[in-house]
Parts: sequence; structure tokens; C-alpha cells
Amino acid sequence: MKASRNFIYAVLAITLTILTIRAQKGKAQNPIIFADVPDLSIIRVKDVYYMSSTTMHMNPGVPIMKSKDLVNWHLVNYAYQTLEDNDDRLNLDHGKNDYGRGSWASSLRFHNGVYYVSTFSGTTGKTYIFSTKDIEKGPWKRIVLSNSYHDHSLFFDDNGKVYLIWGGGKLQIIELKEDLSEVKEETKRVLIENANAPAKSDIMLPAEGSQLFKIKGKYYLFNICWPKNGMRTVIIHRADSITGPWEGKIGLQDLGVAQGGLIDTPDGRWFSYLFRDAGGVGRIPYVVPVKWENDWPILGDNGKVPENLNLPANKSLIPGIVNSDEFTRKNGESDLPLVWQWNHNPDNSHWSVKKRKGYLRLKTSKIDTIFTQVKNILTQRTFGPVCSGSAMLELSNMKEGDFAGLSLLQKDFGLVGVKVDNGSKRIIMVNTENGNPKEIESVLLIQDKIYFKAECNFKSQADQGRFYYSLDGKKWTSIGKPIKLPYTLPHFMGYRFGLFNYAAKATGGYVDFDYFRIDDKISETN
Repeated sequence: MKASRNFIYAVLAITLTILTIRAQKGKAQNPIIFADVPDLSIIRVKDVYYMSSTTMHMNPGVPIMKSKDLVNWHLVNYAYQTLEDNDDRLNLDHGKNDYGRGSWASSLRFHNGVYYVSTFSGTTGKTYIFSTKDIEKGPWKRIVLSNSYHDHSLFFDDNGKVYLIWGGGKLQIIELKEDLSEVKEETKRVLIENANAPAKSDIMLPAEGSQLFKIKGKYYLFNICWPKNGMRTVIIHRADSITGPWEGKIGLQDLGVAQGGLIDTPDGRWFSYLFRDAGGVGRIPYVVPVKWENDWPILGDNGKVPENLNLPANKSLIPGIVNSDEFTRKNGESDLPLVWQWNHNPDNSHWSVKKRKGYLRLKTSKIDTIFTQVKNILTQRTFGPVCSGSAMLELSNMKEGDFAGLSLLQKDFGLVGVKVDNGSKRIIMVNTENGNPKEIESVLLIQDKIYFKAECNFKSQADQGRFYYSLDGKKWTSIGKPIKLPYTLPHFMGYRFGLFNYAAKATGGYVDFDYFRIDDKISETN
């Protein structure tokens, strides 16, 4: 009898486990996007969500994404094509660059039928406000303010006033003119003297990343701070008036998931959108449930970031955030889909998808000896937990000293490419450690067509990459060695796949990329 009961209990336990697994598969999982989408700002307009994010030195900039469920997102637009066109740092001219700068944390708002995206630049020292009635198609109107308001929140109050809240540690507020064209300098004042205070510890990163909300008559200000020997922490302040007084508390302190704000669903549920530093893949978005107690938003499940969410299940990031490209274009299609971004400002006279139908042509425009100074590196995000990107190149029009191929771009970049040296072509794999690039392996090439593949393993922050080449597109050969993919602050961005071609001796050569194909699988050896 006892044995029979034990058997029944065992069957019930197995059944419950199976049902639990099935239920979890039907729900969203954190992170909601396993790719570099930091500094997110989200709004809901009726039953549609829009999100802006940071891509800094990449162009076009300030990506706009759309979702119907808070989990599955796809790119629909950018706020600008280039931030400024006459800056050597943005143009990669005269040995200058803009890595880790460009434009930073944006603030996305919808007010009186108009969408607003504001951002700031440590490069130009200015703040930019873009507005449009059609966030998916534009056009965008641009306003430039002469000061750079760090990590600001654009806020439209019910009384018709418009504010910027910004700063680190000491948070400040200033009022804008009604048309947002200028700030009213006389209104500038300190909003919160020490926004770190709720953390009650030595602070490594003072409270920044402001996002302000007004909910049921009360003001809620979200910030991130980082205590020494601790983790990234959500700080929330609350007030009955925008002028204060403000009271603050720790909103979340788990897994380093922090910096973001609040969003509600059409059916009345609340969530907080945040992100986490995740190593070489970059800074990845999370969503946590929110409940309200005594007019405070309470984040997470018992103070923890849940693995599963009561939201629709995650689908692939392909094709919404990253995607393959055969470089074939129909009439009316844009030259480059939104998944692509250029590293810094592109030189549009030296690339084309029209010169040869079905190919991307990259033509050399200047002499370079440093890979990170090369113009027209065309990039897409890498993504986790694992991913690969492959490309086919036709090489017959390369010149002496030219180098073309596929890279994993960050400060410590890796790449595989073909270099023309003394009239011969060689397949070369390069690895960079601590900013020092080194040729690891070289193989003679006697044909004018080559296939390359780069793989990334971000499982449990393994942060490892590997390169391959193929002579026929079928049999792949590993080249060089597995490389580390460390996240570095000088570039402040997750690793990117990059298609490149540059000249070391004479300009005018070109290569044609037949395709770029992306996958969420890698070989078992990586």
C-alpha cells in the first residue's frame, strides 16, 4: 500500500514538474532582450509600447523600438541619421574618435499627440530634443540646447510646464519654454541635494539616470546608484509636489538590475523596466513586476528579479533587433534595414548596395593603420546566450595593402579578413588584448571568394569568441584561437559584428559582400 502511494506521489511530482515547465515556456523570461539595449525609456500609447535606447557613437542614433507586449520588440526608426556632421571625432578624422560618447541616455515622451525623444552628448556638450507626430515614419524636428544635461528626464507636467531633471548625486531641475526651444535659466535649482542618501553607504556611482513620472497625483523619480563593494541599485523618491519635499527609499537591489522606470499595461498591471551589466554582450533589459503599497511602487517578487513573468513568451531577436541580409533591394526599399548601424558617421560616397545588385560594396576612402579608426564599418549587435554571424566576400578588386573581412568590434576587437601583401592574398586572424592587436594566424589564399564566420558564447558570461573561414561555404575551418570578449568602458558598448574594408597603402580598392547571415546557434567546439 505504501509503495503504491509512493508511486502515485512520484507520478504526481513528475506531472507537476512537466506542467510547470510547460507553463514557464508560455511566459516571458528575463532578460527580455539578451542584447545591448541600455538606458531604456519606455512609453505606452493606447495598446502600443515604444522604447528608446542608447547606441552612442553608432549611426543612425537613438533607436526606437515597438512592442505590443513589453517583451518582443522590433526596430521601427531612429531619432537621427547623424548627430553632427562637422566634428572630427564623429567622423573618425585626423586620428580622433568618439568611442563611448556620442549621445547617451534618452528620454522618450508622448504629449498632446506629439512624440519627443531627448538626449545629450558628451562630445558636443549639447542637449538634443527630437519631436514628431509619427514616431515610426517621422519626419523629426530637432531642437538643440547649448548645455549637456546629463542623464536627464524630460517631463511635461499637468499645469503645462515642461522640465528637465538631471545630474549625478545632486539632482537639478530647470524649466523649458513652452515650445522647448530654450531653457529658463532663472528657474534652475537643486531638486534633491543628495539622491544617494537612501543607500546609506559609500557610493561608487552617484545617483543618476533620472526618470520622472506622475501617477495618481504623486511624483516618482527613479535613479540608479552604485554603492562601493555593492551592486547597481534602484533609488526611488516620491513627492506630492514637483518642488518637494522628496522622500526616498531603495527600490530594488538584486543582481545589479537597475536604471529605468515605470510602465503600466492596458489592463492595469504595473512593471518596471531596467537593465543589467552582462559582460561582453553589453547591457541587457529586464522587466520586473510592480505592486503598490501605501502609494509606493514595490519592485520584484519579494525584492527579487524573477526569471519568469506573467507576460507573453519571448520570441527570437531575429528579425526585430538583428537580422540576416542578402543585400537584395526591391524598388522603394531603404538601402540598409534598421538592424544595421555604422561605426561613427559613414562616408556615404564609399559604400553602396546599388553598384552591384545583390551585394554590399565597401570602397576604401583613406589610409588607415589602426582598425578602430576605419570608416564605414557596418555593424549589428551580437546577442546571447550564443550567436554567430557569417559573410561571403568577393575580393578581385582589392589593392595592395587592403584588408577586408568580418570583425567582433569593441576596444579589444577580434577579426578575420583577407589582406593583400606583396601581390598575394592571405587570410589573417587578429586578436586584441588590453588594446594591443596581434596577428595570430595567417593562411595563403589563392581564390577571389571567401566565407567568414564569427561566433560568440555569452552563456554565464563566458564572453568567448571564435573565427572561421571556408573556401566553399560548406566546410568551415577554425582560425587563430578562441578570444576573450571583455566589456570595456572606453567603448561602453557590447560587442558588434562588423563588416569592414580598409586601405593601408592606396585607396580606391573595393570588396563586395554577397550576404551577412545571423544565427542563434554556434558550433559545439565554442
